[in-house]
Amino acid sequence: MKIAAFPKCYIDEIAAQRTMSVFEWIEMARALDAEGLEMYDGFFTSFDDEYIDWVGEAIHNAGFAMPMLCCSPDFTNPDAEVRRRAWERERELIRITRRLAGPQHAGQPRPACRVLSGQRFPEVSVEQGIEWVVDAIMRLLPVAREYDVVLAMENHYKDGFWKYPEFAQKKEVFLRIVSAIPERTYFGVQYDPSNAIVAGDDPIDLLRAVKDRVVTMHASDRYLVEGTTLLEELKQSDGTLGYSPNLRHGVTGKGLNDYDAIFSILREVGFAGWVSIEDGMNGMDEMRESIEFLKRMREKYFGASAR
Repeated sequence: MKIAAFPKCYIDEIAAQRTMSVFEWIEMARALDAEGLEMYDGFFTSFDDEYIDWVGEAIHNAGFAMPMLCCSPDFTNPDAEVRRRAWERERELIRITRRLAGPQHAGQPRPACRVLSGQRFPEVSVEQGIEWVVDAIMRLLPVAREYDVVLAMENHYKDGFWKYPEFAQKKEVFLRIVSAIPERTYFGVQYDPSNAIVAGDDPIDLLRAVKDRVVTMHASDRYLVEGTTLLEELKQSDGTLGYSPNLRHGVTGKGLNDYDAIFSILREVGFAGWVSIEDGMNGMDEMRESIEFLKRMREKYFGASAR
């Protein structure tokens, strides 16, 4: 098991406002005791090979691997042309994942490129949405094999730049999609326990259901602003842009998730992939604290040699 960092606290600055570059983030990350840096496709100002190689060199020169590329395809959009463009973009991002990660080394986990279902558009039925998502992923699998990249489907809440929450946010829909895709080498699950909580699901029950298919994990913790109930908050968040201000990320290990139970299950199945810290909403000190927590959990459940 290896630990990566993702700059949740700076995603708007890097991907939306462009007041911070991905290169500035990579330099900042040198202060973190992580082995890898997860990237987000919105961080890039170009998909040209020269630019992507520049980003990859910066990551590796800073002493990190690039194990995971976070992408948000919208395969449930009612507009067929939008779905087609989402598929084409995801295909390109699979190629970019391999280019950023560099050559595959024996014994190392394949780099992961995230896939999502798409947005929960009111006019799209569950059955239609599942059909579109499964079809899109199945058509991406030959591309993943070509570049030796694993597609990791996350039990997601919503992309920060989407209008609607994730189509497969709820466990029942998520599991239907995952179970419809038999591929085990180039497709798996990116497990996020905090997103299960936000969905109103039990994160441990979800992990037990997908434990043998988990290839990567987002390690975060969530809590609600005092005086807000989860049900009220989920109702209010539907149809809004971005993440609700009442759903807070906190230091990993100090929130609602039972990380002892999570790591116990991961050890049971011999998990050897990447776990990416997805917090630090209050700055780098929280990210450092979260990484230190994960290192302690790794040693406790996987031993000192797991790094």
